[in-house]
Amino acid sequence: MPDEALVALAERLQGICLGRSLTVGVAESCTGGLIGAAITSVPGSSAYFLGSLVTYADDAKVELLDVPRSTIESHGAVSAQAAMAMATGARERLHATTAVGVTGIAGPDGGTPAKPVGLTYIALAGPAEVEVRRLVLAGDRAAVREAAAAAALAWLIEASEA
Repeated sequence: MPDEALVALAERLQGICLGRSLTVGVAESCTGGLIGAAITSVPGSSAYFLGSLVTYADDAKVELLDVPRSTIESHGAVSAQAAMAMATGARERLHATTAVGVTGIAGPDGGTPAKPVGLTYIALAGPAEVEVRRLVLAGDRAAVREAAAAAALAWLIEASEA
């Protein structure tokens, strides 16, 4: 069960999306379904939430979200380019108004000097454009995953209010 802060963000997102007839899709890697779980914790989420594709493995990103394999080979699965392709793939596959893609290194292992533990990319694909944000989140694995989910939900709220 997601924590209360994530559920509160999901409730706020739902109110905005229902009021504006928007739909949302999600592509998750390091968050492992946490965003979708927060959204679906709120009764009535099926009226706007179309789904979450948890694509933890590189092959799943390629096969389910149409992330070009060359993107992963050139930039890595944890990159701005991969996050943008994930968000775009989720938006197209789910036919959503807006979608986010989240990829990162939650730890405790897997970090490098160039890509430290906590490095997270969140992309948002909307009707007009795809944007990406780079975050370096602190804490243990659970804290990084929750902070990434919260950042993605907050960005969905921000984009839905615009």
